[in-house]
Amino acid sequence: MNKQQGSNKKGKASGRGSGNSRNTSYARGNAPIKKQDVSNAPKPKQQVAKKSNPGEIRLNKYIANSGICSRRDADMHIATGLVSVNGKIVTEMGYKVKLEDEVRFDGGRVNPEKKAYVLLNKPKGFATTTSEGKGRTVMDLVANATSSRIKPIGRLGRNSLGLILFTNDEDIAKKFTNSKNGVPRLFHIELNKNLKHEDFIKIKEGFKVEGKLVSVEEISYIDKGSKKEIGLKVKNTGSTIIRTIFDYLKYDIEKIDCVSIGQLTKKDIPRGHWKHLTEQEVISLKML
Repeated sequence: MNKQQGSNKKGKASGRGSGNSRNTSYARGNAPIKKQDVSNAPKPKQQVAKKSNPGEIRLNKYIANSGICSRRDADMHIATGLVSVNGKIVTEMGYKVKLEDEVRFDGGRVNPEKKAYVLLNKPKGFATTTSEGKGRTVMDLVANATSSRIKPIGRLGRNSLGLILFTNDEDIAKKFTNSKNGVPRLFHIELNKNLKHEDFIKIKEGFKVEGKLVSVEEISYIDKGSKKEIGLKVKNTGSTIIRTIFDYLKYDIEKIDCVSIGQLTKKDIPRGHWKHLTEQEVISLKML
């Protein structure tokens, strides 16, 4: 290699490590960034987020959550005027409702919550009410059972014991309040004295109190018990009829214990505890 060629090599040096700044070329990724004047550039518009009310839900989702249909089908039903909110037909897409609103689809009430069925074995000292300010209530005992808004079906006095069903299923609730059919409940009752045979027959056949017929489904003495203990099956939602019967016949009630509702029993439910009904138990209840 001659002297001329050697000098040319030095002059063509490039990339990092070259001491020649005049003829420097830049490898990929090392080129200097050209500064831009952004002083006059338009600033991007800030998007203002719309405030949403956590207590509201889109009407189509409300209907879909009930299991009636999909959201898409719900939109179609809304558009055709089949849905009402608090008594008024709503056809607006994207309409929002509150959980406490009364939504009806084709005339029937829509419940946006998952259906829940809770069976409680009530102890003494708890009132059967959903109202606040009543001291200890059965709602305190089932507070952690479900996020669905369940309520007690039927009533037991504060000092009465036994089974109470809680649900948000209106069809089941109607079964209990239906005056013709109803749901049979079996009570174990202890009186302050033996039930006379003539009074036993009177209860079995039915009698009138203040012009109204008082009747029960079945009555029996408790096996291996005294004549003070009887089993009474009724279809009324409360235990008022039981007190009406024995007040009229001059007996004091020392204990009222609801031991079964339809085919539901207290088996495996200790006093003060609850359980969720199985799918088969719900089906059986609906068939009553």
